[in-house]
Amino acid sequence: MLRSEFELILNQALSPDRFKDYAPNGLQVEGKKEIKRVVTGVTASQALIDAAVKYGADAIFVHHGYFWKGESPLIVGMKYKRISTLIKNDINLYGYHLPLDAHPTLGNNAGLADAIGLSNRVGLQSGVSIEEAIGVVGELSGPMMVDSFQQLIESVVNRKVLFENVGDRKIQRVALCTGGAQGYIEQAVLANADVFITGEVSEQTIHVAREMGIHFIAAGHHATERFGAQSIAKFLSEKHDLDAVFIDIDSPA
Repeated sequence: MLRSEFELILNQALSPDRFKDYAPNGLQVEGKKEIKRVVTGVTASQALIDAAVKYGADAIFVHHGYFWKGESPLIVGMKYKRISTLIKNDINLYGYHLPLDAHPTLGNNAGLADAIGLSNRVGLQSGVSIEEAIGVVGELSGPMMVDSFQQLIESVVNRKVLFENVGDRKIQRVALCTGGAQGYIEQAVLANADVFITGEVSEQTIHVAREMGIHFIAAGHHATERFGAQSIAKFLSEKHDLDAVFIDIDSPA
């Protein structure tokens, strides 16, 4: 399909115009006009670009692209190498940040919530619809002991997690927001969640968890944000007959 048609499909699916974001959503680096093979991934790192070149991709779709607010506008060093590799190989780069977090079926939060088995979902932010919320609150089918819930999360993200256990409180109501969303922990408390799951942790987050009596899990920024890129690859392959694959360039962060 044409590059313009490809971006239209993504924009219709992810509705980027609804979000005030920290980076441009959509086509960030222009490549060839026709797109047949697509690689999706979490971050537009050099390793992902090199993997896309090896795969023969016409386009790369990522959650973490380029041109963030506050970032130096100079295309030098690492940024030059990344962008020059894209241009030399005529590969389009598409980045979607908050729209991919928030999407109720294709998004990072939706994918993590699906993997855990959450039902009766609402947005984490008060007064914000589930379609636009950056974060999800939902319920397990029944209360779980803390140890069992930790094992569930570690099996879902395939790694050990940081778990701040604040006591014997069983877990049924779960709040989550993937990536670097540790600052939302107080909103999880206001949502009456038993646990808050995100990717990263700050020093003060642990004190908030302890003092407000909510279990806290930092399960990895990268690990919690694989879901959206995986879903987009499946969406492009099954719904639009493209050769689309997710390539995981793992990060312990």
